[in-house]
Amino acid sequence: MFWQTTRFRIDLSQPQVMGIVNVTPDSFSDGGQHAHTQAALAHGEQLLKEGAHILDIGGESTRPGAPAVSLEEELARVLPVVREAVRWQVPISVDTYKAAVMQAVLDAGADIINDVWALRQTGAQQVVAAHAQCGVCLIHMHGEPQTMQTLPMQGRAIAPVVEFLKCHAQALQTLGVAPQRIALDPGVGFGKTVAQNFELLAHQDQLLALGHPLLVGWSRKSSIGAVTGCEVGERMVPSVAAAVLAVERGARLVRVHDVAQTVQALKVWQAARV
Repeated sequence: MFWQTTRFRIDLSQPQVMGIVNVTPDSFSDGGQHAHTQAALAHGEQLLKEGAHILDIGGESTRPGAPAVSLEEELARVLPVVREAVRWQVPISVDTYKAAVMQAVLDAGADIINDVWALRQTGAQQVVAAHAQCGVCLIHMHGEPQTMQTLPMQGRAIAPVVEFLKCHAQALQTLGVAPQRIALDPGVGFGKTVAQNFELLAHQDQLLALGHPLLVGWSRKSSIGAVTGCEVGERMVPSVAAAVLAVERGARLVRVHDVAQTVQALKVWQAARV
Protein backbone atom coordinates (compact mmCIF):
# COMPACT_ATOMS: atom_id res chain seq x y z
CA MET A 1 0.00 0.00 0.00
CA PHE A 2 1.14 3.56 -0.65
CA TRP A 3 -0.11 7.11 -0.20
CA GLN A 4 0.23 9.35 -3.24
CA THR A 5 1.12 12.94 -2.35
CA THR A 6 2.30 15.97 -4.31
CA ARG A 7 5.98 14.98 -4.54
CA PHE A 8 6.15 11.63 -2.79
CA ARG A 9 4.60 8.20 -3.18
CA ILE A 10 4.82 7.24 0.49
CA ASP A 11 5.55 3.55 1.04
CA LEU A 12 3.26 2.22 3.76
CA SER A 13 4.78 -1.24 3.98
CA GLN A 14 6.33 0.11 7.19
CA PRO A 15 4.52 2.46 9.62
CA GLN A 16 5.13 6.16 9.06
CA VAL A 17 5.60 8.64 11.90
CA MET A 18 4.12 12.10 11.34
CA GLY A 19 5.75 14.69 13.60
CA ILE A 20 3.63 17.58 14.84
CA VAL A 21 4.80 21.17 14.27
CA ASN A 22 2.31 23.56 15.86
CA VAL A 23 2.91 27.18 14.85
CA THR A 24 0.35 28.29 17.42
CA PRO A 25 0.24 30.04 20.81
CA ASP A 26 -2.56 27.84 22.16
CA SER A 27 -2.34 24.18 21.11
CA PHE A 28 -3.33 21.90 23.98
CA SER A 29 0.08 20.27 24.47
CA ASP A 30 2.82 22.53 23.15
CA GLY A 31 1.08 25.85 22.46
CA GLY A 32 3.52 28.74 22.26
CA GLN A 33 6.66 26.60 22.21
CA HIS A 34 7.12 26.89 18.43
CA ALA A 35 4.86 29.84 17.66
CA HIS A 36 7.39 31.75 15.57
CA THR A 37 8.82 30.75 12.20
CA GLN A 38 12.39 30.04 13.29
CA ALA A 39 11.31 28.11 16.38
CA ALA A 40 8.89 26.04 14.30
CA LEU A 41 11.56 25.29 11.70
CA ALA A 42 14.07 24.32 14.38
CA HIS A 43 11.49 22.01 15.92
CA GLY A 44 10.74 20.45 12.54
CA GLU A 45 14.43 19.82 11.93
CA GLN A 46 14.73 18.20 15.34
CA LEU A 47 11.77 15.91 14.64
CA LEU A 48 13.41 14.80 11.40
CA LYS A 49 16.63 14.01 13.28
CA GLU A 50 14.54 11.93 15.68
CA GLY A 51 13.18 9.88 12.78
CA ALA A 52 9.96 11.55 11.64
CA HIS A 53 8.97 10.53 8.12
CA ILE A 54 6.42 13.34 7.59
CA LEU A 55 5.97 16.77 9.18
CA ASP A 56 2.48 18.12 9.90
CA ILE A 57 2.43 21.92 10.16
CA GLY A 58 -0.55 23.65 11.73
CA GLY A 59 -1.36 27.32 12.32
CA GLU A 60 -4.68 27.01 14.16
CA SER A 61 -5.34 24.97 17.27
CA THR A 62 -8.22 22.50 17.07
CA ARG A 63 -8.13 21.67 20.78
CA PRO A 64 -11.57 21.60 22.45
CA GLY A 65 -12.83 25.15 22.90
CA ALA A 66 -10.14 26.71 20.72
CA PRO A 67 -11.11 30.06 19.17
CA ALA A 68 -11.09 30.41 15.41
CA VAL A 69 -8.11 32.10 13.75
CA SER A 70 -8.47 34.54 10.87
CA LEU A 71 -7.33 33.57 7.39
CA GLU A 72 -4.67 36.29 7.44
CA GLU A 73 -3.25 35.14 10.77
CA GLU A 74 -3.15 31.48 9.78
CA LEU A 75 -1.38 32.27 6.52
CA ALA A 76 1.13 34.48 8.35
CA ARG A 77 1.93 31.62 10.73
CA VAL A 78 2.04 28.73 8.27
CA LEU A 79 3.31 29.96 4.90
CA PRO A 80 6.85 30.98 5.94
CA VAL A 81 7.33 27.60 7.62
CA VAL A 82 5.98 25.64 4.65
CA ARG A 83 8.08 27.58 2.13
CA GLU A 84 11.26 26.62 3.96
CA ALA A 85 10.21 23.09 4.97
CA VAL A 86 9.41 21.99 1.40
CA ARG A 87 13.11 22.42 0.63
CA TRP A 88 13.96 19.59 3.06
CA GLN A 89 12.83 16.84 0.67
CA VAL A 90 10.43 15.17 3.09
CA PRO A 91 6.63 15.05 2.83
CA ILE A 92 5.07 18.19 4.27
CA SER A 93 1.50 18.07 5.52
CA VAL A 94 -0.53 21.13 6.50
CA ASP A 95 -3.26 20.91 9.11
CA THR A 96 -5.96 23.31 7.93
CA TYR A 97 -9.63 23.45 6.99
CA LYS A 98 -9.64 26.75 5.09
CA ALA A 99 -9.72 26.46 1.29
CA ALA A 100 -7.60 29.59 0.81
CA VAL A 101 -4.89 28.21 3.12
CA MET A 102 -5.00 24.89 1.28
CA GLN A 103 -4.51 26.64 -2.04
CA ALA A 104 -1.66 28.78 -0.72
CA VAL A 105 0.30 25.92 0.85
CA LEU A 106 -0.21 23.67 -2.18
CA ASP A 107 1.05 26.50 -4.37
CA ALA A 108 4.07 26.65 -2.05
CA GLY A 109 4.75 22.96 -2.61
CA ALA A 110 3.07 21.20 0.32
CA ASP A 111 2.35 17.51 -0.18
CA ILE A 112 -0.65 16.76 2.04
CA ILE A 113 -3.77 18.50 3.32
CA ASN A 114 -4.79 17.23 6.76
CA ASP A 115 -8.31 18.49 7.51
CA VAL A 116 -10.29 18.03 10.74
CA TRP A 117 -13.41 19.07 8.81
CA ALA A 118 -12.85 16.41 6.12
CA LEU A 119 -13.10 19.09 3.39
CA ARG A 120 -16.59 20.13 4.46
CA GLN A 121 -15.80 23.85 4.49
CA THR A 122 -16.68 25.89 1.40
CA GLY A 123 -14.30 25.35 -1.49
CA ALA A 124 -12.06 22.81 0.25
CA GLN A 125 -13.07 19.80 -1.86
CA GLN A 126 -12.61 21.80 -5.01
CA VAL A 127 -9.07 22.91 -4.10
CA VAL A 128 -7.97 19.33 -3.44
CA ALA A 129 -9.79 17.97 -6.50
CA ALA A 130 -8.16 20.58 -8.75
CA HIS A 131 -4.67 19.65 -7.62
CA ALA A 132 -2.92 17.02 -9.71
CA GLN A 133 -1.96 14.63 -6.92
CA CYS A 134 -1.75 16.09 -3.42
CA GLY A 135 -2.45 13.71 -0.58
CA VAL A 136 -5.38 14.37 1.73
CA CYS A 137 -6.37 13.07 5.14
CA LEU A 138 -10.07 13.16 5.98
CA ILE A 139 -10.69 13.35 9.73
CA HIS A 140 -13.94 12.56 11.51
CA MET A 141 -15.05 15.34 13.85
CA HIS A 142 -18.39 15.49 15.63
CA GLY A 143 -19.53 19.08 15.99
CA GLU A 144 -16.86 21.79 15.91
CA PRO A 145 -13.81 22.58 18.04
CA GLN A 146 -15.65 25.17 20.12
CA THR A 147 -18.33 22.71 21.27
CA MET A 148 -17.20 19.18 20.39
CA GLN A 149 -16.33 18.07 23.91
CA THR A 150 -19.28 19.76 25.63
CA LEU A 151 -21.68 18.12 23.13
CA PRO A 152 -19.97 14.84 22.18
CA MET A 153 -21.39 11.98 20.14
CA GLN A 154 -24.03 9.78 21.70
CA GLY A 155 -24.06 5.99 21.69
CA ARG A 156 -21.61 3.76 19.88
CA ALA A 157 -19.03 5.49 17.70
CA ILE A 158 -17.62 2.98 15.25
CA ALA A 159 -20.57 2.66 12.84
CA PRO A 160 -21.22 6.40 12.35
CA VAL A 161 -17.49 7.13 12.04
CA VAL A 162 -17.08 4.42 9.40
CA GLU A 163 -20.12 5.70 7.49
CA PHE A 164 -18.93 9.32 7.65
CA LEU A 165 -15.46 8.51 6.36
CA LYS A 166 -16.82 6.20 3.67
CA CYS A 167 -19.21 8.86 2.36
CA HIS A 168 -16.66 11.67 2.30
CA ALA A 169 -13.99 9.52 0.66
CA GLN A 170 -16.48 8.49 -2.01
CA ALA A 171 -17.57 12.09 -2.57
CA LEU A 172 -13.98 13.13 -3.13
CA GLN A 173 -13.42 10.31 -5.60
CA THR A 174 -16.54 11.41 -7.47
CA LEU A 175 -14.77 14.73 -8.02
CA GLY A 176 -11.85 12.89 -9.63
CA VAL A 177 -9.49 12.38 -6.69
CA ALA A 178 -7.71 9.04 -7.03
CA PRO A 179 -8.31 6.69 -4.05
CA GLN A 180 -4.58 6.31 -3.45
CA ARG A 181 -4.43 10.01 -2.56
CA ILE A 182 -6.86 9.60 0.36
CA ALA A 183 -6.05 8.63 3.94
CA LEU A 184 -8.60 8.44 6.75
CA ASP A 185 -8.43 9.41 10.42
CA PRO A 186 -11.15 8.44 12.95
CA GLY A 187 -10.56 11.66 14.89
CA VAL A 188 -9.62 10.53 18.37
CA GLY A 189 -10.78 13.25 20.75
CA PHE A 190 -12.81 15.17 18.19
CA GLY A 191 -16.26 15.19 19.73
CA LYS A 192 -16.04 11.75 21.34
CA THR A 193 -16.10 10.41 24.87
CA VAL A 194 -13.24 8.46 26.39
CA ALA A 195 -15.14 5.21 25.87
CA GLN A 196 -15.88 6.06 22.23
CA ASN A 197 -12.23 6.84 21.51
CA PHE A 198 -11.12 3.46 22.85
CA GLU A 199 -14.00 1.79 21.01
CA LEU A 200 -12.49 3.12 17.77
CA LEU A 201 -9.16 1.54 18.66
CA ALA A 202 -10.79 -1.75 19.64
CA HIS A 203 -12.69 -1.93 16.34
CA GLN A 204 -10.09 -0.38 14.07
CA ASP A 205 -10.47 -3.28 11.62
CA GLN A 206 -13.80 -1.81 10.51
CA LEU A 207 -12.04 1.40 9.49
CA LEU A 208 -9.38 -0.55 7.60
CA ALA A 209 -12.13 -2.27 5.63
CA LEU A 210 -12.76 1.03 3.81
CA GLY A 211 -9.56 0.37 1.86
CA HIS A 212 -7.67 3.59 2.55
CA PRO A 213 -4.57 4.05 4.71
CA LEU A 214 -5.44 4.81 8.32
CA LEU A 215 -3.78 7.72 10.13
CA VAL A 216 -4.36 8.01 13.88
CA GLY A 217 -3.49 10.65 16.46
CA TRP A 218 -3.53 9.51 20.08
CA SER A 219 -0.60 11.65 21.15
CA ARG A 220 -1.14 13.25 24.58
CA LYS A 221 -4.92 13.29 24.12
CA SER A 222 -7.23 13.77 27.10
CA SER A 223 -8.53 10.21 26.83
CA ILE A 224 -5.04 9.00 27.65
CA GLY A 225 -5.05 11.29 30.66
CA ALA A 226 -8.45 9.97 31.69
CA VAL A 227 -7.33 6.34 31.87
CA THR A 228 -3.85 6.98 33.30
CA GLY A 229 -4.31 10.04 35.51
CA CYS A 230 -1.36 11.70 33.74
CA GLU A 231 -1.27 15.41 33.03
CA VAL A 232 -0.52 16.52 29.44
CA GLY A 233 3.21 16.77 29.97
CA GLU A 234 3.35 13.28 31.48
CA ARG A 235 1.62 11.37 28.69
CA MET A 236 4.59 10.34 26.56
CA VAL A 237 4.70 6.68 27.62
CA PRO A 238 0.96 5.98 27.28
CA SER A 239 0.88 7.94 24.01
CA VAL A 240 3.61 5.72 22.58
CA ALA A 241 1.73 2.65 23.82
CA ALA A 242 -1.42 3.82 22.02
CA ALA A 243 0.52 4.49 18.81
CA VAL A 244 2.02 1.00 18.84
CA LEU A 245 -1.38 -0.56 19.53
CA ALA A 246 -2.86 1.38 16.62
CA VAL A 247 -0.08 0.20 14.30
CA GLU A 248 -0.41 -3.37 15.56
CA ARG A 249 -4.10 -3.15 14.60
CA GLY A 250 -3.39 -1.90 11.09
CA ALA A 251 -2.84 1.87 11.16
CA ARG A 252 -0.08 2.84 8.74
CA LEU A 253 0.54 6.39 9.97
CA VAL A 254 0.70 7.84 13.48
CA ARG A 255 0.67 11.57 14.24
CA VAL A 256 2.77 12.22 17.34
CA HIS A 257 4.54 14.80 19.47
CA ASP A 258 7.14 12.39 20.88
CA VAL A 259 8.83 11.28 17.68
CA ALA A 260 12.05 9.70 18.98
CA GLN A 261 10.25 7.53 21.53
CA THR A 262 7.59 6.44 19.02
CA VAL A 263 10.21 5.55 16.40
CA GLN A 264 12.13 3.50 18.98
CA ALA A 265 9.00 1.67 20.12
CA LEU A 266 8.03 0.85 16.53
CA LYS A 267 11.51 -0.59 15.93
CA VAL A 268 10.85 -3.03 18.78
CA TRP A 269 7.44 -3.84 17.29
CA GLN A 270 9.02 -4.47 13.89
CA ALA A 271 11.72 -6.70 15.35
CA ALA A 272 9.08 -8.87 16.98
CA ARG A 273 7.18 -9.50 13.74
CA VAL A 274 7.64 -12.99 12.29
